[in-house]
Amino acid sequence: MLMVYYCIDVSLPVSHDMRSSFESLLKNKNMAHLAKRMDDGPALPMQRVAFVLLDNFSMMAFTGAVDALVTANLMSSTPLYEVLVVGGAREVVVSDLGIAISAGCRLAELDEKQQDILIVCGGFRVRLQADPLLRAKLRSADAAGAMLGGLWNGAYFLAEAGLLDGYDCAFHPDGRAMIAELFPKVKVSNHAFVLDRERISCAGANSSLGMMLEVVRRGSGINLVSAIEEVLSCDKMQDVLDVSVVAVDYDPTLPQTLKSALELMHNNIDEPLTVDELASCVGISRRQLERLFCRHVNATPSRYNLELRLTRARQLLQQTNKSLADIAVASGFVSISHFRRCFREFFEISPGRFRATSHNRR
Repeated sequence: MLMVYYCIDVSLPVSHDMRSSFESLLKNKNMAHLAKRMDDGPALPMQRVAFVLLDNFSMMAFTGAVDALVTANLMSSTPLYEVLVVGGAREVVVSDLGIAISAGCRLAELDEKQQDILIVCGGFRVRLQADPLLRAKLRSADAAGAMLGGLWNGAYFLAEAGLLDGYDCAFHPDGRAMIAELFPKVKVSNHAFVLDRERISCAGANSSLGMMLEVVRRGSGINLVSAIEEVLSCDKMQDVLDVSVVAVDYDPTLPQTLKSALELMHNNIDEPLTVDELASCVGISRRQLERLFCRHVNATPSRYNLELRLTRARQLLQQTNKSLADIAVASGFVSISHFRRCFREFFEISPGRFRATSHNRR
């Protein structure tokens, strides 16, 4: 079968009737920093997500889930999630690490019918026993159409309320036998996390992030999730690249010639190689290299190189006090006017104003 990949080679900014924006996989790394975020469609209504923290809840499971939602808000042009932390009888809940978390309200005060997602946060030392108030709140939220979830062993409370019958459920391995014995209608899964219709659950601390990323993907699409992973998952690799493209770095099937070309680009940002030089260095033709980039990186080599240099410039503007002229040189631009023009067209803001805005946020 003949496969044809279409890519437009744009090494310089295009005219204003076809305004530039990030096309390659680097768009996910830069999405949070664009003056106008790249969205797939119309603005979505904000989702209200309540986390019920039980005494000795898993701090890692809780923060992983919340981190996915907070980062989604940073990556979106409009906030997507409103997070509410709910305590029990007290407004301060102590985690498994002994760290106290202030709750936005107590469980008795929670208006569960106004929540789109209600999640019970369990943990290794959470006591699994019936809680009449929590049971009533979960049933009321379910009747109002909310998605219900459990972190670690938090799904026990959904099962105890009769709200997991007929659903797949992820649960910590130590408690699976107990769930199967007490709640035979619950389908206990071996997966780290499960989304089954309006029920979500994860087996432990490490899987809460993945669970919530899947929730985000369902609601907002893969592009937003990829952008979140660029921020939160860059250190999952043994070697953390300076300017990482997670979707490529995690791909074990990536051709070695493309890996070598990407590494050469990363190592020569200040003195960019031409496409012909790159192709010669990795031992393939220019046409073959362009096909590899279009297939795996969603841009031609020259376009990706420009976006890579602009990403480096953005990082230097945020993290250093170097002059614009020095940053232009360090990013491989032959003139400061060219640098300013490229940066403005891609980020929709001048480099100087971007730096001022970034520093004011700190």
